[in-house]
Amino acid sequence: MFDGIEYRGFSQRNVETLADYSGVPVWNGLTDEDHPTQVLADFLTAKEVLKKEYQDIKFAFVGDGQDNVSNALMLGAAVMGMEYHVVCPKELEPTRETMEKANEIAKKTGAKIAVFNDINEGVQGMDVIYTDVWVSMGEADEVWEQRINLLKPYQVTQDVLEATKNPQVIFEHCLPAFHSLDTEIGKEIFEKYGIREMEVTNDVFEGKHSVVFHEAENRMHTIKAIMVATLGD
Repeated sequence: MFDGIEYRGFSQRNVETLADYSGVPVWNGLTDEDHPTQVLADFLTAKEVLKKEYQDIKFAFVGDGQDNVSNALMLGAAVMGMEYHVVCPKELEPTRETMEKANEIAKKTGAKIAVFNDINEGVQGMDVIYTDVWVSMGEADEVWEQRINLLKPYQVTQDVLEATKNPQVIFEHCLPAFHSLDTEIGKEIFEKYGIREMEVTNDVFEGKHSVVFHEAENRMHTIKAIMVATLGD
């Protein structure tokens, strides 16, 4: 008999069914709709680096507004009473269901949730710029091409960081990131679509505003905390 189950897969329904019937704690490590354990590390990192209370931190996710990480960040920001912007093309705006769920929580916490198609408007005044990969392994080539064409204008560059008008802005990413030709997928994308950097440029990823490795370390600490909280007497 197991003491707990960590689910990392595709179906949100699967992890919810496990939680309903397993009789032990079930931890959502990632689904196609949600990534709650990642968000704990993201928020902790922002608080540590910015030295602000959670409700004073302003987050902007730039990219695919239907992304599982964006969904999780939106719901987490709503719970914590934060300001959260989704900056994305109109075709990839968050689903109505996700927006309604977040706004219902925000009514109780004072959070501010907004969607922007204009990148400069959406990132102005933000403390954190966040992005995720545009495509996932296993998706058809035509999906890759469509997604890349839609999201090219939403690549996180130095200009995007400067558009925040916040010299203390930080950059976060859940990883892995396609910011160079150092990975097999990066090379494949370059060969097919001619782009050397995808969701974030290498100078941002490696630059002074990036806290991605601090964030990655905090994944370990926050997940340990979840396990202690749910397995302890």
